[in-house]
Amino acid sequence: MLFRSPVVTAFTLSLDTPERMRAAAARHAHRPILKIKLGTPDDMARLEAVRAGAPAARIIVDANEGWTAGIYEDLAPHLVRLGVAMVEQPLPAGADEMLAEIARPLPVCADESCHDRASLAALAGKYDMVNVKLDKAGGLTEALALRDLARTEGYGVMVGCMVGSSLAMAPAVLVAQGAEIVDLDGPLLLAEDRDHPLHYDAEGVHPPEAALWG
Repeated sequence: MLFRSPVVTAFTLSLDTPERMRAAAARHAHRPILKIKLGTPDDMARLEAVRAGAPAARIIVDANEGWTAGIYEDLAPHLVRLGVAMVEQPLPAGADEMLAEIARPLPVCADESCHDRASLAALAGKYDMVNVKLDKAGGLTEALALRDLARTEGYGVMVGCMVGSSLAMAPAVLVAQGAEIVDLDGPLLLAEDRDHPLHYDAEGVHPPEAALWG
């Protein structure tokens, strides 16, 4: 797949009251994928609010290691009912063994539990996807190797990011080619970005122009 292909990216809604999250979802309802951060006692109210604000958007959820196995089992049917496409890191890294024992009615993605290729052996039977991030992998070479090995071992691939500028995000656009889920909205969350930033439009985030590199 060509590096020149844009990739559709998620847009993250900040954690807030359900009312404000519904309003934020409505403002961004035109975006194809919305990512919401959960892992609080008010998770269902927030999730219901976002779905009401953006009824057509694809939703992915990042639980930020904030649930127990019991909470996830209780919430999973509601995640399915509300059309959530994937849940990211529901249990704490290092305390996620129960994911191999309980039903996973929607894909579960490893984030904090997956850093590089050495992480994959411990994920078997617990996760359906892995979140590849340049920051966790240590750079582009390992991120590409992790992506390819994860696919070979049957995992779906998500390519994510920390909050960062277009310069930090540009190599991840290469890693994201062909990924099932892309979450490269870091520059959109900044008050100020680099000169000649990455271009975002209805097609997603486009690969960098040469001017970005300076």
